[in-house]
Amino acid sequence: MTFVALRRILRRGMPLFAVFAALLFLPSPLLADDGAPHLPGAGLSLVWTLPFVGMLLSIALGPLVAPDFWHRHFGKISLFWALAFLVPCALVYGIEIASYEAVHALLLEYLPFIVLLFALFTVSGGVRLKGSLVGGPGVNTGILVVGTILANLMGTTGAAMLLIRPLLRANEHRRYKVHTVIFFIFLVANIGGSLTPLGDPPLFLGFLKGISFFWPLQNMAGPMLLVSGILIPVYYITDRILLAKEGGLKTPATGTPEKAGIEGGINLVLLAGIVASVLMSGYVRLPWSVEIHHVTLEAQNLLRDALMLAIAGLSLLLTRAETRERNGFTWFPIVEVGKLFIGIFLAMIPAIAILKAGESGSLAWAIALVSDAEGNPINVGYFLLTGCLSAFLDNAPTYLVFFNMAGGDAAELMTTLSPTLLAISAGSVFIGALTYIGNAPNFMVRSIAQDAGVNMPSFFGYMVWSCGILIPVLAILTLVYFV
Repeated sequence: MTFVALRRILRRGMPLFAVFAALLFLPSPLLADDGAPHLPGAGLSLVWTLPFVGMLLSIALGPLVAPDFWHRHFGKISLFWALAFLVPCALVYGIEIASYEAVHALLLEYLPFIVLLFALFTVSGGVRLKGSLVGGPGVNTGILVVGTILANLMGTTGAAMLLIRPLLRANEHRRYKVHTVIFFIFLVANIGGSLTPLGDPPLFLGFLKGISFFWPLQNMAGPMLLVSGILIPVYYITDRILLAKEGGLKTPATGTPEKAGIEGGINLVLLAGIVASVLMSGYVRLPWSVEIHHVTLEAQNLLRDALMLAIAGLSLLLTRAETRERNGFTWFPIVEVGKLFIGIFLAMIPAIAILKAGESGSLAWAIALVSDAEGNPINVGYFLLTGCLSAFLDNAPTYLVFFNMAGGDAAELMTTLSPTLLAISAGSVFIGALTYIGNAPNFMVRSIAQDAGVNMPSFFGYMVWSCGILIPVLAILTLVYFV
């Protein structure tokens, strides 16, 4: 049954991928010695970001304004906004640049993103924590604390995919549970990944650029403990108040209590294999690569993605179908994320290009906020600007833009400019929690919760929660560390 479902996923996704895959076979003229035909970020106006804005508004308003239409056609809407950038780009700058940017975004950014999510989603969906967990304030807070710690060892995505289903199952009898999922996104899907390069993609990029593996643990522990040390008690108090409104904790009538244990435990080994695959791609350099339309795919990265797909396949083979069924596992969340994020990754190309242009681009006024007249870094500017852009753009390339803007010298950033690197790191990791798309697992957690029957807030509805709770906490963090 699982293979039938997998074939259905691939079949439904083919029309979306085929359009972009066709770009691989467009004729490419010879290039000059200066490299690939990049989109000229310095010459782009903010008008080019309108498809990305349209994509975000569609995600925000589509489920509210036309829920049935959105549910049936969100993949086509995602394709529309991607083409709303690619077609004008081809007409204005030429098919060479448009096709290169599409292939670059798909192969170097989207493909690793969706392969990792797919592998973690598939493997974690085969782990079922047995037992009669009842989602009271103590149990829920315990899961959030464990998830926050685990996120540093297996990444925010891995920890979120492993624990979201047990959390939802423990709270299925509760009337109020939206707040639990929202705090889960804050803590497990974002803030928890602060202490190691394994925790969050921006920190892993810093590691690849020469930042010590233990630098985040030595420097991010204080901010992480401050933020989580506020959020966890706030959650506990909130859950107690809402539980009282429900009339107290009522143990669901499920017949004979289930004995505690783990079903599908082989998937825990497979999860470790995924983490090892990611680490391998950071440490190992294999001596060959593949070039597709001027985009170089390094062998260790191809091996990483192949290993993760193989691990996902092993999970499907080795896990009983009944285990996934009892877990409430369906393929819809990964289908939704896959279709929507292909549009996001393609539509945000001009926004990233403008950012990379720095003071020569249309966002020069914003870039000026990170350094004073003498060229010294303004750390509060780095923190806020990196964070705000990470909330709406992918936090990994945003981190890289500001890392390079601060000089890009790992040795200097770990010593003389350590406060600046801290501002960039904390901004990209913490403030990514402000929106559903700020970090890879955010939207996936939302989709899994929605699929499990939790009436999750809309894009803007989530931001009411996140801004109301996180902004005061982040203001305290700013005052303590960056002012």
